[in-house]
Amino acid sequence: MIGHLDQHLFLFINSLNSPFWDKVMYAISGRVIWVPLYLAILILIGIKYKKKFPVILLFIILAVVLADQGSVQLFKNIFHRLRPCHEPSLEGLVHLVNGKCGGLYGFVSSHAANSFNVALLSLMFIRKRWFTISILIWASVIGYSRIYLGAHYPGDVICGAMLGSLIGWGVYKLYELTDKKIYVLPQS
Repeated sequence: MIGHLDQHLFLFINSLNSPFWDKVMYAISGRVIWVPLYLAILILIGIKYKKKFPVILLFIILAVVLADQGSVQLFKNIFHRLRPCHEPSLEGLVHLVNGKCGGLYGFVSSHAANSFNVALLSLMFIRKRWFTISILIWASVIGYSRIYLGAHYPGDVICGAMLGSLIGWGVYKLYELTDKKIYVLPQS
């Protein structure tokens, strides 16, 4: 039942396409285009935390590795759920942009896991309302782009977003525990 709903929702979203949005969604789904955003986030965190930044950077790297590799090693390589663009029952129904589909399996979306990981972890450090709203919209648009492009079902994106959010939150909590041990001197 859920798989059937996921397929129908995918086909609906994927069918809402145009040459203009094909270009926009393809760009949004790219990785290099977001390098300036990632640098800006690192700069904001660096300015706010100054001396703690080298330690924070280690936790950011840990979160990135966990989200990226976890989405592949713990999900795609175990569940083997075909991407919609590789699903034989959907042949001829999936709108692909530039003929790009991705690997064979799509559960969970690594794009969604990575973008929501960045969003949650960075908003925990930056803690500004404007940033929180903006970064969550950014991560959601990246997730939507994966459905639009025919690479993922909505369920792949939702579960990837949950995985990335959990990792981002968890790594931040781990940082907090470590930060208290590193920076708080015991009282005598």
